[in-house]
Amino acid sequence: MRPDFPFKPSAFPFFYGWVILGAATLGIAMSMPGQTMGVSVFTDHLIQATGLTRLEISNAYLLGTLVSGLLLPYGGTLVDRFGVRRIVVAACAGLAGALVLLSNSDRLAGTLASQAGWLSVGAAAWGVLALGFTGIRFAGQGMLTLVSRTMLAHWFESRRGLVSALSGPFVNFAFASAPLLLSLWIARAGWRGAWLEMALGVGVVMGSLGWLLFRDNPEECGLRADGAEAAPAAAGGAPEPARRDFTRGEALRTGGFWLVTLGIATQALVGTGIAFHIVDLGAEAGLSETNAVSIFLPIALMSVPIGFAAGAALDRFPVRYSMMLVMLGQCVMFAGMANFGDPWLRAAGIAGWSLGAGFFGPLMTAAMPNFFGRTHIGAIQGAMMMCLVISSALGPSALALFKDAFGSYAPGLYALILLPLTVFVAAPFTGDPRRAD
Repeated sequence: MRPDFPFKPSAFPFFYGWVILGAATLGIAMSMPGQTMGVSVFTDHLIQATGLTRLEISNAYLLGTLVSGLLLPYGGTLVDRFGVRRIVVAACAGLAGALVLLSNSDRLAGTLASQAGWLSVGAAAWGVLALGFTGIRFAGQGMLTLVSRTMLAHWFESRRGLVSALSGPFVNFAFASAPLLLSLWIARAGWRGAWLEMALGVGVVMGSLGWLLFRDNPEECGLRADGAEAAPAAAGGAPEPARRDFTRGEALRTGGFWLVTLGIATQALVGTGIAFHIVDLGAEAGLSETNAVSIFLPIALMSVPIGFAAGAALDRFPVRYSMMLVMLGQCVMFAGMANFGDPWLRAAGIAGWSLGAGFFGPLMTAAMPNFFGRTHIGAIQGAMMMCLVISSALGPSALALFKDAFGSYAPGLYALILLPLTVFVAAPFTGDPRRAD
């Protein structure tokens, strides 16, 4: 695909990177059908339609998430090889196809069972759902998010923190409002109709916008990252010495990669686990379902200004300082959620969660390209996304195991504090891999 077709980004009266920012933000938001919050609203409808139990559907979702996570490093390599413009179209088409499959999962299961006499309807439904969940998790949560963030990393360097902070509030609002909006959508169109309409929106609308607006990098468009007209100068007016870009294998051998990846993965693991069990966690604390789920609104609101501060911090200070702050926030989050029935400690947990949520997007967008350069950033972020997706898949099961063993979520949440504490201790000794190279 020629970067100057159907228009030249260099002909715009302003830096085309700001169009890239809007397109990437929309791409991340459109991954919602593949996110846990986008799927959870359909769970009860799938139970009724397929006859499967909640546990069976949860296991199908777990398998789909794990397979998706294992595929993401390969997906990141494809982004580097074929470019963001081709891959965003493929990701949108894949997500749309998976949504169509899920919307007909019960009907397809009945057809498969009738044609194969040895296969029960329940087993066929489980297999179809596992396949559909793999598709929406890989194409939606995985590739559509990965390709959008990778594109941002190519178009911005010194302003990566700023653009991630500008993008974050819109993404957070989309994710926070998704359960309510999808519930209204299902009430209007039915669960099948909602998924089919989403498939049309993602496959046609987002796919077309991706082809029209996405571009691999500014250099192929005759531009420079950040809209700069000349290379930045170091002290004394001399050009800043070039720093080499790392391959994925080289990045995986650095402490910087694992500092960021494990810190964010811990947030994904425990955050997903708490969100999955939030009603039961609230019941354990004597709270109603409404009171339990109400914590997500202040988290969404508080994470917006924190995201702006996080972006500014990542543009100005070493990443390890941000990671140390986030790890302290996670410790407060886990301890506060372990004391969910205490209003003050619950408020502290919400504050700690908001801190981590605010830094999540900026760290995902800025940390890896700041550390390792842009050449192989798709493959590197694909490896990081694999860790995040697998962590988010394991989080609900990990907390459930602690609940079964101890009769409460509190021991598990206290034990998991060891994870951010370990990252916090390691952070001061982990520098910028490019500067240490």
